[in-house]
Amino acid sequence: MTELIHLSWIIPLVAILLISIISSKYKPYAAAVSVILGSLASGWLAVSALNGQIVDYSFYAGAFLGDVSIRVDGLSAWFILIINFTALTGVFFGTGYLKAYSHEASKLALHWSLFVLFHFSMVWVCLLQNGFAFLIAWEMMSLSSMVLVIFDHHKIQTLKAGINYLVQMHISVVFLTVGFIWVYSQTGSLNFSAIRTFFQENNNLWLFLVFFTGFGLKAGFVPLHSWLPHAHPAAPSHISGVMSGVIVKLGIYGIIRMISYLQSDFVLLGEIIISLSVLTGIYGILTASVQRDFKKMLAYCTIENIGIIGIGIGLIGMGTRSPLMYFLGFGGALLHVLNHSLFKSLLFYSAGSVFQQTHTRDIEKLGGLIKNMPKTAVIFLVGALAIGGLPPFNGFVSEFIIYCGLIEGIHTNSINQIMLMILVLAGLSAIGGLSVLTFTKTFGTVFLGQPREILPHKPHEVTRLMLVPQYIIIGVMLVIAIVPQFFLNIVYDVLAGMSSKILIDPVSVSRYSKTAAGIGWFSLLLIGLTGFILFLRSLVLKKRTQTIGITWGCGYGTPNSAMQYTGRSFSKPAGKIFDFLLIEKKKYKELNPDEIFPGKRKYDSRYFDFFEYNFFDKITKYLIIGSGYFRFIQNGRTQSYVLYGIVFILVVFLLTIFNILQ
Repeated sequence: MTELIHLSWIIPLVAILLISIISSKYKPYAAAVSVILGSLASGWLAVSALNGQIVDYSFYAGAFLGDVSIRVDGLSAWFILIINFTALTGVFFGTGYLKAYSHEASKLALHWSLFVLFHFSMVWVCLLQNGFAFLIAWEMMSLSSMVLVIFDHHKIQTLKAGINYLVQMHISVVFLTVGFIWVYSQTGSLNFSAIRTFFQENNNLWLFLVFFTGFGLKAGFVPLHSWLPHAHPAAPSHISGVMSGVIVKLGIYGIIRMISYLQSDFVLLGEIIISLSVLTGIYGILTASVQRDFKKMLAYCTIENIGIIGIGIGLIGMGTRSPLMYFLGFGGALLHVLNHSLFKSLLFYSAGSVFQQTHTRDIEKLGGLIKNMPKTAVIFLVGALAIGGLPPFNGFVSEFIIYCGLIEGIHTNSINQIMLMILVLAGLSAIGGLSVLTFTKTFGTVFLGQPREILPHKPHEVTRLMLVPQYIIIGVMLVIAIVPQFFLNIVYDVLAGMSSKILIDPVSVSRYSKTAAGIGWFSLLLIGLTGFILFLRSLVLKKRTQTIGITWGCGYGTPNSAMQYTGRSFSKPAGKIFDFLLIEKKKYKELNPDEIFPGKRKYDSRYFDFFEYNFFDKITKYLIIGSGYFRFIQNGRTQSYVLYGIVFILVVFLLTIFNILQ
């Protein structure tokens, strides 16, 4: 096993050196080979851990760190396998997606080298059990992903998105550093096991909230989410897919890891997490429903799904010592981590296919793409059905398990918990309904109807290299939907390893998984029956003469493409109902009463992020104004800089004389 651990860092190092010297034509393939070999090495460790062979290893890292522990248990194994699969689909899709940049060797060398480093750092975040070493891997992951986001660095908006992402990730690091230092000050150790010791001897609430803030920034809980809607649209689509599918889940990994060390305050912390999560889910999907940039819409849907995962984590089965509620909550959350990584990466890849062919992310400029890109249209539709939680796709299974956990939570003796569970059930139902609205709007506007604008060139279907990874994802999604027992059994083992105090009844678990599988099978049967009827119809009509006529258009058979429903008109009612949360700014000159023959007018409106508009933008504005008062310090005069040095030396000298500094 130790050889596999060493291989997991040797392979990326060799690949990065190789990518820097080989021809640009082979750079993506070198990255792909590295991801495959690295996935095999770390995947073998993960599979062994899921089979009960927990891997423990340590190495000496100098006098300061001492022995750095590496541990692959069920929880880290689950996330490692998800990371590996998403990185594999991302590297192959990205190979086809970036073919247009084959003449930019240096740009590709940097991109694929950092992709390899990105994959390596995410895996090692799950392996390391030392706070300081963990922060190094976490920082490596953040820096490499930031440079991957700004691939098109010649665009001002892309650079702004990258800087915004980098700043917020460093705020996350500050909170995590404070947490680890706090533990070190009390226990004298940076190992993760010291966190359990701290929780045994001290109040659990405040340290957990510090860690939750740090990891929650990466995960995208509201109001710590504002980096996602900027970073995802700016990044290449395969990077968006991997970031949304995996990197935000490492925030979830950190939160669950900290929960596994808790010793008290389970109910209070569960109520905090579940309340914040349902607000995150509702806010994310509401804001997504009015977006016209389809990649920004998908970014807000990531926030929505983080809310759904948080609802599962927040179920208070650990506090009430309810084994079934514990499994349904955490089990549903872990399964939704896997499911979301699949259908969200699928949606980002198909959105990337659309962007590659149309060079726009504005859904109001698209339409009728199903005629030119039928395979991409079907792929996007499958992803939309899955993210909406509809059978027979995998999103239904994990959401069904979380729903069952909420219903189980209603059967407690506490009236406060009963009311909370009912409200969260209503919130989760609203999230599902708004998700269907959002993706009905997006799919209908982008793929159905007629083109709303003439594009620079006619779109066509993307290459097989870009389609095959998406087909593989769909295959895995269907396997989860039809045979959820296999995956829920793995989750059962992961949760059993997390908490030995709560004994889960496997019979109760199998009852829920069989129900979910039955619904999936019946849904698949219904779809198959519909397909069979359509097949029989085509056979019957094949021998008959068919005439194709114009569809009845309410007495007007030649409508203009501009007369179609737009994405804005589709979501406008929702925008009006929730206008206190969805901030819309319009640019439109109203008609005057005496304007008999009005001139040409343009109507433009856009929605702003509530938290960004009301809080973060204002804080940034005042920070810029405040820092402006100190602009005189950096005046470009060498004499001034020399004077600063002399003043600093004098201050240190005086402080030493008066024994203030020793």
